[in-house]
Amino acid sequence: MAKKVIYSLLACCLLYFLLQSVQPNVVHASSNDNNVEWNGLFSDQGPLYDSALEPTCSTAITLSMRTFHQDITSANIKYYDTADSSFHWVPMSWSNNDATMRFDIWKGTIPASCSIKYYRFQINDGTATAWYNAAGPSSSEPSSSDFYILPNFSTPQWAKNAVMYQIFPDRFYNGNTSNDVQTNQYSYLGYPTEHKAWGSSPVADSGYSNSTVFFGGDLQGVDQKLSYIKNTLGANTIYLNPIFTSPSNHKYDTQDYNNVDPSLGGNAAFSQLVSDIHSSSNGPAGHVVLDGVFNHTGTWDQWFNEYNTYPGVTGAYQSQSSPYYHYYTFQQWPNQYSTFLGYSSLPKLDYGSSGSAVRNAIYGTTSSIAQNWIRQYGVDGWRLDAAQYADAGGNNGSDSTDHQIWQEFRNGVKSANSNALIFGEYWGNANAWTNGSPSQWDSATNYDGFTQPVSEWITGQDYNGNAASIGVSQLDSWLHGTRANYPTPVQEVMPNFLSSHDITRFGQRAGGDIWKTYLAAFIQMTYVGLPTVYYGDEYGMQGGADPDDRRTFDWSQGSTSNSAVALFQKLISIRNSYPALRTGSFITLATDDANKIYSFGRMDQTNRIAVVLNNDTTTHTETIPVYQLSVTDGSQLTDKVSGQVYTVQNGQVTVSVQGHYGAILVQ
Repeated sequence: MAKKVIYSLLACCLLYFLLQSVQPNVVHASSNDNNVEWNGLFSDQGPLYDSALEPTCSTAITLSMRTFHQDITSANIKYYDTADSSFHWVPMSWSNNDATMRFDIWKGTIPASCSIKYYRFQINDGTATAWYNAAGPSSSEPSSSDFYILPNFSTPQWAKNAVMYQIFPDRFYNGNTSNDVQTNQYSYLGYPTEHKAWGSSPVADSGYSNSTVFFGGDLQGVDQKLSYIKNTLGANTIYLNPIFTSPSNHKYDTQDYNNVDPSLGGNAAFSQLVSDIHSSSNGPAGHVVLDGVFNHTGTWDQWFNEYNTYPGVTGAYQSQSSPYYHYYTFQQWPNQYSTFLGYSSLPKLDYGSSGSAVRNAIYGTTSSIAQNWIRQYGVDGWRLDAAQYADAGGNNGSDSTDHQIWQEFRNGVKSANSNALIFGEYWGNANAWTNGSPSQWDSATNYDGFTQPVSEWITGQDYNGNAASIGVSQLDSWLHGTRANYPTPVQEVMPNFLSSHDITRFGQRAGGDIWKTYLAAFIQMTYVGLPTVYYGDEYGMQGGADPDDRRTFDWSQGSTSNSAVALFQKLISIRNSYPALRTGSFITLATDDANKIYSFGRMDQTNRIAVVLNNDTTTHTETIPVYQLSVTDGSQLTDKVSGQVYTVQNGQVTVSVQGHYGAILVQ
């Protein structure tokens, strides 16, 4: 019996030795030669490499690091623990080979605790050492861009799996003509209102103001077009630009936070719209996000009440004895006060200290504005306008008080609905609000990490329409760098948009070339983050700077008979079908500057997906190293757009992609 056991052990050892000695048909042969091969290194916080992206205090986290087979001699996790302000080391051990036998997977576990941590990998091959973190590989130890561990921080799962549709209500669809604002109905800052015919220019005629041009779009119109949004396009979340009572068409100058503007249908229309968005009887059940303008009000708000809009209320402008006097910051009452960006019609709210009347009114109680619209109407989240500027004492934000405000706001909103989405308007690196220290926003408007680089790559213009062009390698570097700015749960809900109400339309920057919109749709629906379609972008709507970027929707284009709409429908359907495109790992596969080809992979336990994008005007053929996705030789990848099937040979597939178009190859 003992001999049989010994023979069995010897046989197992021999088999293990033979398996370890086999050299597969690799693109890069590897060995322990005092050289760490960077092309084999990969890790991120996708489900294949991080066992608990959103851990609790009692969750140990097992991390994985990929290397070329038999390339390294050891690996370690080095993490900084905020509990003791010290670095700690976790030795990693070899775990397994990938399916192709080209890669080794090394694993190590960081013990559970409640403290925030930041980690990087050290990879060794004899005397050679490489480092790896969210910024990628490096020869020297990095001092920034580490991966995050944020116990008890999470972003809404529904938002990770959403496609969002942004609507400027007055310009989308007129569902009830009886509530239309008419020409000369009232005046706003000395200018009368102007009602214009649908489809005409949003620029005011002589004697009127761009802010008082109305077309009649309303929430009844949004409700009547839900089938288009939910079924034709496949979007499942609607973000509405401001809807609260205000004399302007844009409504970023709130008059009454407690009521929807009558010209948009009022509270009843909103309640019905939310119910219908949440319903699954008219398409997939969805979510609704409101625009919260909480940095400032309009001078006609009852709290300020400059024009005695509310005769029964004594506003801050009317008396220093007003209960609302300290809601604002006066340098010399009543005509000198802190404003938003110098606009006298936009007095800035003074948030004071914790527990102040303003904080309680905006978010601090169950009846506060931010909580009530969630509790009473079922709103699913807030987009925070000009959020960096919120402050006390007339200061301009981006300081400790601003961060305290949004930490408290988060606590209030999440107490009303723990799954509510909170994203702030910010045009640069929003790490200070999203790094979990402390928790504030779930994410931020991704101008810096998506809108700008994608525009420069495809259109040769920045988002303001100025000449600015980058190549494929620059694009990939830009995207990699801006992803590294954020924890992965934040990245996954960053709104990625081609246009917004504040910048020129993508179709304008593309010079009306619909093929550039096609290409943009490919990257928008396959990249990391929350795809956000600004109404009309799906058919290539054009428009210059404000107010031209707020044209009325052309409903003659609102069907799949429009080729761009049909493509958006198909790409959204593909995204909705594969979790790997939403929460899977992201890895660069090819950056061909000469042919303007960009390829990247998305992967999880179920699917390996290679996305190939061609930014040239002509068709190019590219060989894609899909072995980097652990796709085995002989397996097949299907382009879910064209239906073409590719067979993997020597770890690669060769794909032809027409100009300004893409392919999505799924295993």
